[in-house]
Amino acid sequence: MNHDKIKKLTESLLEEIGEDSTREGLLKTPDRVAKAWEFFSKGYTQSLDVVINDAIFHEDAKDMVIVRDVEFFSLCEHHLLPFFGKAHVGYIPNGKVIGLSKIPRIIDMFSRRLQVQERLTHQVSNAIREVLDPIGVAVVMEGVHMCMQMRGVEKQNSFTSTSSMLGQFRKSAETRAEFLSIISK
Repeated sequence: MNHDKIKKLTESLLEEIGEDSTREGLLKTPDRVAKAWEFFSKGYTQSLDVVINDAIFHEDAKDMVIVRDVEFFSLCEHHLLPFFGKAHVGYIPNGKVIGLSKIPRIIDMFSRRLQVQERLTHQVSNAIREVLDPIGVAVVMEGVHMCMQMRGVEKQNSFTSTSSMLGQFRKSAETRAEFLSIISK
């Protein structure tokens, strides 16, 4: 990403909406915006292998592993406005487990790209499946979308839930119900 180019684009945007980009309160705004976009979009420069960093361990665990209430934020690719919420990830090991901190890192990697929540949910579940080849993976994401709250329909109390159920979580209503029961506590 070109920091200076983002700064110039931000100056142009400020002027286009009728602002004076040279006034005191806006002098450093283009630089701050460029830094923010570097952070918001860092997922494009990350890879799953680097994020995982060899934190896959052989383990004879057979019971469900769940990491819930993982905060996330992203930017809606349709309006460039934030959406944020909580992610819940579960998997049933098949001889391998992942370091627990890697699950939020996977969520962050995909969240730090322009997104729609539906795709984000599937990217997280597919990444877990790719690195662990588990018996099943379940991901539920609950998000609040500023594009729905600040513009358009202006519904401040709405939230969106998306899910991706793979393997045993898709095949077995009982397994799926156990996961959903645990994350709803």
